Amino acid sequence: MRRIALTILTFFVYTQVTAQQQSVINWITFEQLSDSLNTKPKKVILFFHTDWCAYCRKMQNEVFLNPGVIKTINENYYAVSFDAESTESFYFDGRLIENQTKNKARGSYHDITKLLAHKKNQFVFPTTILLNADFTIRKRYFTYMGPKKIIEALTR
Repeated sequence: MRRIALTILTFFVYTQVTAQQQSVINWITFEQLSDSLNTKPKKVILFFHTDWCAYCRKMQNEVFLNPGVIKTINENYYAVSFDAESTESFYFDGRLIENQTKNKARGSYHDITKLLAHKKNQFVFPTTILLNADFTIRKRYFTYMGPKKIIEALTR
């Protein structure tokens, strides 16, 4: 009887842990991304946002909490969410990447944002970039993407 109860309890705990792991996207940093790509190549989704962008917050609070989006990203992608106006410096692929202006002012974009998230030298947020495992750009989206649209883009 004790063994059955223990088995049921173990199953319940495992189910809860598995469900919790799938309830959020496994966001990583650019530094972690560099290491992860070297260890196990995989497609990448980069999400560039700002504090003042309402559609960025809408994606963070709705789209990236959608179970279908979470499942698709966690199973097939490394995911990086990055504040385009961040002042943090980090190493990526052996290079120091930083915000040259070193201040958190609106429009003071980090160098990684300038490198990857511009559209004809303009910045539009949110910006979602899909990359191949070799870090080549598959597609850039300079707009809000709802759950259906982002899943469609991720599974192409």
